[in-house]
Amino acid sequence: MKQEIAIKVVSLNKHFGADDTLVDVIHDANFEVYKGELVALIAPSGAGKTTLLMMLGCVDAPSAGKIWLGEQKVYDNKWITKETRKIRREKIGFIFQAHYLIPFLNIMDNLILLPQTNKVNETEAKQKARELLQYFDIAEKEEAMPSQLSGGQNQRVAIARALMNNPEIILADEPTAALDMSRSTDVVMMLKKIAKEQNVAIIMVTHDDRMLQYCNRVMKIQDKKVVFETSNQ
Repeated sequence: MKQEIAIKVVSLNKHFGADDTLVDVIHDANFEVYKGELVALIAPSGAGKTTLLMMLGCVDAPSAGKIWLGEQKVYDNKWITKETRKIRREKIGFIFQAHYLIPFLNIMDNLILLPQTNKVNETEAKQKARELLQYFDIAEKEEAMPSQLSGGQNQRVAIARALMNNPEIILADEPTAALDMSRSTDVVMMLKKIAKEQNVAIIMVTHDDRMLQYCNRVMKIQDKKVVFETSNQ
């Protein structure tokens, strides 16, 4: 079966500064990421992992190149559309090292905030939230406050929040950095399960080499180039 492309990048470049102060971060990157796979993104600190993630997430503009999200070309040496925020809301889910749940809202209200911003009615949003909380085995926590949950539980809620808009792509920036080994493994296995069962492409930045064995592929930034180092398929 032919794999569906979730992200396609052609001749992607990113630099900062100009002339004598110009610094190349990403140079001539060409790759594809497919639906249904969990891809680890690794590189030394400062090598451009988060920068690459933010370009793919339509947050930070590349310096040159082309980006497709699914069949939609979103960047061709400039943003094709001015509605990059709409693309992020509809196509992409973000997960970060910190869960960034709103502390004065309960878990349910944290989850339905994004779909309500997208004009999804409250009943439908709550139904989706309950399905996800059940999926992550924390259904009983919907009325709890973030401060009443463990770190691992809050990260599960953060992952559920990333799925609330039925994204085609999830970009995770060190989602296990604040967790111990056991909880880190749980989160990564959960992401792999989501990728397969929800047919979502997930790119996960990680510094923890122990997590690589659970990923389908490993993408590495090396000498400003993007290369695929290993495959566990």
